[in-house]
Amino acid sequence: MSRTFYRLFNIFLRIWVVRMTDETVRLFPIYKDMIVTDLRTKQCPFCAETIQARAIKCRFCGEFLNSERAKTLQAGAESDSEPLADGKSDDSDALFACRPSLLGLAPQLLKGLLLVFVAAVLVRLPLEKLLDSLPGVSLTKPQLSLFGQYRIMIGLGLGLAVVCWFVIKAARLRMTRYQVSAQRIEWARGIFDRKVDNLDMFRVVDLKLRRSFLDWLLGIGTVVLSTTDKSDPEFVFERVRNCRKLYDVIKKVSLESDRQTRVVHLE
Repeated sequence: MSRTFYRLFNIFLRIWVVRMTDETVRLFPIYKDMIVTDLRTKQCPFCAETIQARAIKCRFCGEFLNSERAKTLQAGAESDSEPLADGKSDDSDALFACRPSLLGLAPQLLKGLLLVFVAAVLVRLPLEKLLDSLPGVSLTKPQLSLFGQYRIMIGLGLGLAVVCWFVIKAARLRMTRYQVSAQRIEWARGIFDRKVDNLDMFRVVDLKLRRSFLDWLLGIGTVVLSTTDKSDPEFVFERVRNCRKLYDVIKKVSLESDRQTRVVHLE
């Protein structure tokens, strides 16, 4: 809360200084050459905080901005901020691009089919007659009719819920997209609330490849990254095809990124 208030106050103060400076120069032209105020700002490539444009050291994270690592990060950020002419994403520098495979829903599909079978049994099988035939149980016709109506409603509701659940799971998988470049990993997730984020490659500390026997049969796998990013300390590529190629690509470019930015990960 205090940092947000400080930012708002800082913006208000800068606007006020600019207006007062322009008014002073208009009333007293002699001060035109005396008043020199550089109000330009930029973002720190390490912590993304707003600092003075001429600063050589960030006052928030303490990193020096004239180092080779800072210049590499700044060059990557500037290349990403350039808009494309056609308005589409630039995949020319992508080393690997993929989506989660729908085959990864095979275990959930089996469970869903089992529940659909139970729903079909509830709809088709007259359980109230079987219950009435039990010794010591005697149901009237209104009770049998009411029991049958509830049985059909429960069966249809269960079947519809299973179908909707599976469709939503499949839509979420198809709306997820991963893209790996030499500098970072970008991904987009969400159906209605679309979210796009990225992870710098030099933040990757370790990676693992996980494949169950069923994943091996289906030709898919999961790649798990351990990172130093606070928002995504463990990033997961969920059940993608060509998982071994993805693993090799990330391993190679993460080592190269560490070498270029001179980052050393301590165990």
